[in-house]
Amino acid sequence: MPKHYTGLIEKYRERLPVAADTAVISLSEGATPLIELMNVPRLARRDVRLFAKFEGLNPTGSFKDRGMTMAVTKAVEAGARAIICASTGNTSAAAAAYAARAGIACFVLIPEGKIALGKLSQAMMHGSVVIQIRGNFDDGMRLVQEVAKTMPVNIVNSINPYRLQGQKTIAFEVIEALGDAPEYHALPVGNAGNITAHWIGYSESVCQNTRACALCAGNCGYHRKKIATRRPIMVGYQAAGAAPILRQRPVENPETVATAIRIGNPVSWQQALAAQQESDGWFGECTDEEILRAQKLLAETEGIFCEPASAAALAGVLKDLDAGRMREGSTIVCTLTGHGLKDPDIAIAQSVKPLTVEAELRAIEHVIRSYLPK
Repeated sequence: MPKHYTGLIEKYRERLPVAADTAVISLSEGATPLIELMNVPRLARRDVRLFAKFEGLNPTGSFKDRGMTMAVTKAVEAGARAIICASTGNTSAAAAAYAARAGIACFVLIPEGKIALGKLSQAMMHGSVVIQIRGNFDDGMRLVQEVAKTMPVNIVNSINPYRLQGQKTIAFEVIEALGDAPEYHALPVGNAGNITAHWIGYSESVCQNTRACALCAGNCGYHRKKIATRRPIMVGYQAAGAAPILRQRPVENPETVATAIRIGNPVSWQQALAAQQESDGWFGECTDEEILRAQKLLAETEGIFCEPASAAALAGVLKDLDAGRMREGSTIVCTLTGHGLKDPDIAIAQSVKPLTVEAELRAIEHVIRSYLPK
């Protein structure tokens, strides 16, 4: 009888900072599919293997669930009765869901009028206390840290190191699916915790001793488990209107259609730079037009509906392939961080409007004939 999957902490317990008796708060997150894109490389006329790690199929629809299961598990273990976060949407949804699962209170600070309704509805339905501030995410992040100094609340943003520990498991799953790390791993960058977490996961999956074969003769844990033989080049993409790492300075009023990465002063900035430098990677930027084009391309040619911020990863990869920055014949993984249903208004705005006809067979046949290939 197969064992029922109960989430990433149980699966990777030996590789996470939890004890054997730690009570896990889980919604069976993780184990998301790694989908090979069959049509995009052909349309782009590029000889690469391109994969999408679709994190939109986590319980609340984004990669945030991976970090939240760890953050809330450790908060409950420490006796916390409430958690708090600043959010552009996905973090609030995950925090609210896992707090509900744990039976503790949740407070979320969001920018007024700057959060996709799909995400806001999740936080509200899960019973969290939603506080809208007249400011942006960076203001919220500052306030959360100030509040935590005076109130009995546990911060579950990515400054919480347990968040990154949960998110690093994406790298584990990619390696398991491919048999090794890819040559390149691309992802959108907002608060910069996710690229940091990916790098942690990949780094823990290879033998760090450059003289490993001579010194351990294949007897170290990494060799015995045959986890990975290499680490990928890490590539992060920001939206052009919210690209502080590219500008090398905070962006005071970030603006982009990709709300999940509308962040002007990432809290994991320095860790992300370290990941980029250690991996010989780079950061790039994409315009809103490029991001939306990539989102529609994925949906129409591959059947994958991701939110705009997720599409920044593919948009950036296509640009860098055209520029010759990524090698032909290589394997590339894009992390698609969230589901498209998180932001339905953006999707509807760029789609063909529904056709309205009479409820008659002839009218339906006429429409079908007009769309069938000639």
